[in-house]
Amino acid sequence: MSKRDYYEVLGVAKNASDDELKKAYRKLAMKYHPDRNQGDKSKEAEEKFKEAKEAYEMLSDSQKRAAYDQYGHAGVDPNRGMGGMGEGFGGFAEAFGDIFGDMFSQGRRGGGGRQVYRGNDLSYAMEITLEEAAKGKDAQIRIPSWDNCDTCHGSGAKPGTSAKTCSTCNGMGSVQMRQGFFSVQQTCPHCRGTGKIIPEPCISCGGQGKVKRQKTLEVKIPAGIDDGMRIRSAGNGEPGTNGGPAGDLYIEIRIRDHDIFERDGDDLHCNVPVSFITAALGGEIEVPTLAGKAAIDIPEGTQAGKQFRLRGKGIKGIRSSYPGDLYCHIVVETPVKLTEHQRKLLKELDESLKKGGAKHSPSGEGWTDRLKSFFS
Repeated sequence: MSKRDYYEVLGVAKNASDDELKKAYRKLAMKYHPDRNQGDKSKEAEEKFKEAKEAYEMLSDSQKRAAYDQYGHAGVDPNRGMGGMGEGFGGFAEAFGDIFGDMFSQGRRGGGGRQVYRGNDLSYAMEITLEEAAKGKDAQIRIPSWDNCDTCHGSGAKPGTSAKTCSTCNGMGSVQMRQGFFSVQQTCPHCRGTGKIIPEPCISCGGQGKVKRQKTLEVKIPAGIDDGMRIRSAGNGEPGTNGGPAGDLYIEIRIRDHDIFERDGDDLHCNVPVSFITAALGGEIEVPTLAGKAAIDIPEGTQAGKQFRLRGKGIKGIRSSYPGDLYCHIVVETPVKLTEHQRKLLKELDESLKKGGAKHSPSGEGWTDRLKSFFS
């Protein structure tokens, strides 16, 4: 299959600047990177990712770009001696590094050339009641925090001494390793990216310049939040390295099991016990809601499992315009611990019902017919 024009692959004009090439490549690499494309479209995305990578490798190198502009693909075909892949790797690596820095928040260059790293995110599990989830609440939590050491005032060095520039990386915080065409930059193993060595560490903080403490954080739980949802508290994660930004704190909500209600999205469900006398004769019963009591009219002859819907008596979710509903499921109770007199009355009732035939048992006749069919 013939290759597409490199400018067409990147979606730029032939007079595009280096910045325009880089921007176009970054956009395509972010879109088609294999880590972001799984499943059925993974193979197609991988091919497009490789195609964009090859186009940028060639056009980001001024010599190869000139050869390509003059001779097309033949001008940069290594099998024809017109170019080589290795020479243009530097430009590709620069853009590729920028992309993965954006995608995965890896280190960036800080003052004095030191590597600056964002702090790790923290997770905190908060348990609340169903009522608190429905109405929302203001809560306080205690989380770990880091403060400057009072002894060394954040320097990490023993009072009266000072840190020295790392001789391995000359204060850059990183070192480079070369293997052929590849140049890999990694954190200095001696100073661990700080660019400095502390000969005499502070006893109080062990040379870190900071100490771990606890702080109280105010958290607003929005009304309608559901189990498993997370609240992001920006900047309250672990501190960054070498002046990098702090990570974030994610508060994961866990809702306790309720004695009466079960939540299903914005709807609530509950079982309502009803005596078989009320189920047979009908009547009015009270049922609980999160806002108080409500009344339900039970019609005569209500069967077990009958469901009654109370509109708007559920929970109004965070992204919902209207509250959900409450579903009351009728559970007909069978009386227990009967007296002899009560037993006699029930037997008389049973005999009377049998004389009335199938009209007193709406499901019985159908059940009998299904049994006959099954055993035949």
